[in-house]
Amino acid sequence: MAAPSAAAAPADARLPGELPNAGLGDRVLACTACHGREGRATQEGYFPRIAGKPAGYLYHQLLNFRDGRRSYPQMSYLLEHMTDDYLREIAAHFAMLDLPYPPPLAPKASPSALERGRALVREGDPARGIPACVQCHGAAMTGVAPSIPGLLGLPRDYLNSQIGAWQTGQRRAQAPDCMAHVARQLTPQDVSAVNAWLSSQPVQGTAKPATALPAGLPMACGGVTDMAAPRKPAAAANAGVSR
Repeated sequence: MAAPSAAAAPADARLPGELPNAGLGDRVLACTACHGREGRATQEGYFPRIAGKPAGYLYHQLLNFRDGRRSYPQMSYLLEHMTDDYLREIAAHFAMLDLPYPPPLAPKASPSALERGRALVREGDPARGIPACVQCHGAAMTGVAPSIPGLLGLPRDYLNSQIGAWQTGQRRAQAPDCMAHVARQLTPQDVSAVNAWLSSQPVQGTAKPATALPAGLPMACGGVTDMAAPRKPAAAANAGVSR
């Protein structure tokens, strides 16, 4: 009988529940049951696309579900015993997927509502303290690495449910929770218009996140506070001026 290969891994080297010789792709099949094949999701429904989202954003959402800042029992149950390092692996797996988006569905809103949505996304409403979506999510609205998600390619129902969750406190992020603050300034008509416009926009190519914001965030946001303002010149920093 031939001797066992020295390269063979011991049977107990696998993580609990892992199949023999399975890579991380096999261990995230539970994710694709809801988020679709390879995390692509579908164009209608409540489950968002996770493929290609910034790794930092995905990681913080996994933490938020596990630690109770976001409320969805199926996600919380799935993640409750996973370590931070394991969640980072899952986030990195989906972030590295470079997959095209399908064409958007036809908008379900009037031309005036779509224009209202476009204006809020592109220009905001300074009089009401509402920043433009592009100030945080990038000019192309494909997100900003490592921690800000894109807004295009998401189902309208999902967008509606998430803004509603921020307004009611069912969805929370690390303090300061900038999205909760912005969401509470929006009227129901604003929410409907913004989401109708966003969900009707095509996604060019694979829509990779931008690498930086040109002017920094308009306000501090938990988990991304290092992007809250442009850096001071080196001379100012050396003089002890804090950011």
